[in-house]
Amino acid sequence: MKRAISITTAAALAASLLVGAPAAVADDAASSSNYVVSTRSFPKVNTAKTNFFAEATSTNVDEDSNWGGLESMNVPQTKSTAEKEAEQKAKEEEEARKQAEAEAARQQAEAAAREQAEAAASRSQEREPVVEEAPAAQPETPSVPVPTSKNGQAIADFASKYVGAPYVAGGTTPAGWDCSGFVMWVFGQFGISLPRTSGAQATVGTAVPSLAQAQPGDIIANGMHAAIYVGNGMVVNALNPAQGTQITSLAVFSGGYSIRRVL
Repeated sequence: MKRAISITTAAALAASLLVGAPAAVADDAASSSNYVVSTRSFPKVNTAKTNFFAEATSTNVDEDSNWGGLESMNVPQTKSTAEKEAEQKAKEEEEARKQAEAEAARQQAEAAAREQAEAAASRSQEREPVVEEAPAAQPETPSVPVPTSKNGQAIADFASKYVGAPYVAGGTTPAGWDCSGFVMWVFGQFGISLPRTSGAQATVGTAVPSLAQAQPGDIIANGMHAAIYVGNGMVVNALNPAQGTQITSLAVFSGGYSIRRVL
């Protein structure tokens, strides 16, 4: 009896499975109607970009695109080393050219200045008459006998006798003389030869250290004037065309002077 029940039970279970199977399939078919099916096709690409490192040369951007201000950035263009060296060389050549032009202009200006100076000197020489050392004929001043004694006092006394003789630039005689011409002529009467100019007369003979040691007949001279010392701080000398030959103080010397003794 137990075996029969078991067989009956198994048969019933199998039948129920067979009967329920179509129901399950039906449920799956019914639920499949709820799915959405989507399809998409892609065009066939025959070529592919092989140079992945090539830099893009252009980009299309919408006019109203906003890239946070990057679209208006002013990026300075960098220059290669060769370009920088070429620019530096060009600057150096330009500077050298300017310096050469400035030097040429300076040399031209100096040459023009020299030409103008030479032309002015030439015109001046043409205009200025040559000054004759020997003066034109003048009335002779009465001659004074030369003392027989030759010493400083005799020279001072003899020179003083020509006070009033005329002054003539370049003159060397009693008819007219300048300061050094007067001194030269007086000493010449005593057989003493002196240089023509006052500057040279300031170097003749022996130097006298100071005016306190000066004696009559000493020469007092500098590069501008010459005179004969007569004592007591006074000299006899040819002054100018207005005053002629006079005895004056040493104030006629505008600066230092030399005291020279030749006798």
